[in-house]
Amino acid sequence: MGRSYLVDDLIEKYLINLQTVDLSFLTGLLVGQITVQKDYVVLATQTPQREKEAQSSGSDGGRAASSLDDIDIQWVSEHAKQVSQMLPGGLSVLGVFLIHPPELSKEAQNMLRRLLFAVEKRISKGRLWQITGEDVSERVMLQICSKTRKAICRTFDVLDPKSSAKPADWKYQPGVSGSWQALQCCVKLDLEFPVSEMSSANMDKCTKEGLQRWAKEIETSLCLINGKRLADNFDVTAGQKKSAKAYQPKLQAQILIPSAGLGAEQRSTASVQACSGVLNMKGVVYCRAYVYTSKPRAWQAVEAIKRDVMNTVSCRTEMLFEDLLMNKGAVSGQQALPLRVFAPVPGTAFCVCDYMFPDESTEDVRERFKEMLDCDIPADSIDTSQEDTVEKQSYINSEECSDNVTPVIPAEAPKRQKSLRPYIGVAVAAGVALLTTAVSLLYLGD
Repeated sequence: MGRSYLVDDLIEKYLINLQTVDLSFLTGLLVGQITVQKDYVVLATQTPQREKEAQSSGSDGGRAASSLDDIDIQWVSEHAKQVSQMLPGGLSVLGVFLIHPPELSKEAQNMLRRLLFAVEKRISKGRLWQITGEDVSERVMLQICSKTRKAICRTFDVLDPKSSAKPADWKYQPGVSGSWQALQCCVKLDLEFPVSEMSSANMDKCTKEGLQRWAKEIETSLCLINGKRLADNFDVTAGQKKSAKAYQPKLQAQILIPSAGLGAEQRSTASVQACSGVLNMKGVVYCRAYVYTSKPRAWQAVEAIKRDVMNTVSCRTEMLFEDLLMNKGAVSGQQALPLRVFAPVPGTAFCVCDYMFPDESTEDVRERFKEMLDCDIPADSIDTSQEDTVEKQSYINSEECSDNVTPVIPAEAPKRQKSLRPYIGVAVAAGVALLTTAVSLLYLGD
C-alpha cells in the first residue's frame, strides 16, 4: 500500500479551473504537510510565466508549454525554491503536478520524475537542519489529463535516484485547509562569525559555516510549549475543541538555547583563529509553524517551529549575500532590512509569509503572493506588526576595529525584485534581506 494524500476539496476546484489550450502542458507545485502516516495537501499553485511570456501573452494559456521539451525544469525548481521560502514551519512543497494532453501518460510521468528530483535538490540546497529517521523522503507527482481531468497519483523516493514510481491514494476531503494548530515564538540572536577575508563571497562562506554550528544548537535545544516541556507523544491540542471552524489560539513556544562559552569545558576547547573581520548578528527572529489538528504530537510541533527558525535565518542570509555578489556591493553605515510579514490564505486556517523592504508597500507583497502562490490576498490583510517595532527593527552597521584574532568554538565542542527571474537565483527575486535581526560588520585592521 502506497502513501495516502488527504487533499482539500478547494484544490480539486483549483485544478479543474486551470485552463490549457489543446496539446499544451501546464506545471505547478503542491504544498502541505508531511507526516509519518499520511500527507495533507492544502495549496496548489501553477508555475508563473517568465517576464517575456507575460508581456507577449495576455492570457493564462501563455503559462502552458507547447510540448514536454519546452518545460523548463530549472524554472520550475526556482519557483519551488521561492515558494518554500514563503511557507512557515510545518508546511513544505510536497511535489509537482502536470496537466497534459491525452495519450502521453508515460512521457508525462518521465517528465514529472525529472521535475520532482530537480525541485527537491533546489529546495534542500543550503538547508540548515538535518534529515532525521522520522522524515519521509517520498514526494508526490500528480498527472492530470487535460481532456478527461482524470488524475493519476504516484510517489518517488527523492533520496534514491534509482527509485521507481509507487502508486498513492489521492483523496479529496472538505475542511483539510481549516484544521491547523499554530505555534509562535521569538528567538533572540547574538552570533559572531569570524571572517578571514572581507569579500562578499568569503563572508557568505564563513557565515554559512557559522550558521551550521548554530543550527546544531537549535536542533538540540530545549523547547517549551505554553511554558511546559511536553512528552514527545503528547497531543498538543488536548483540551481544545476539535471543530475545524472553531478558533484555535496560537500555542506559545519557547526555545532555550545555551549561551556559548559559559561552560568551563567549552572554554577549554576554544581555539584562536586569525581573521580580518567578524560578522555579528543581533536581534529577534519571529517564527511561526503549523501542525494538522488530527492528534498532533509534541515532537512534531517542536520540530516544525525549530525548522522555521533555521529556515528564516538561512534564506535571508542567502538573499543578502547573493545580492552583494551580483551587485558587487559592500555594507557601509546603517542600512534597514526588511520585515517578515504574514498573510492568511483565503479559505484556510494558516498564513504564508514574505519579506517587505523599507521602500515597499503591502501592495508589493500582495503582488508577489499572487505571482508565486496564485492567491488573491487583500493588501489590508497582510500583517506587518510582528516585527514592526523599535526593538525588532533590522539594520546593518559597520564599524572599525583593531583586533585581529577571535575565539572560535569548534563544532564538535560539547554543548528584491518583485517577480521570479530565470537562472539568477530565486532568493534574489525576493530582494535583499538578512534575518529579522540587527547585523554588524566589524572590519578589523592588520
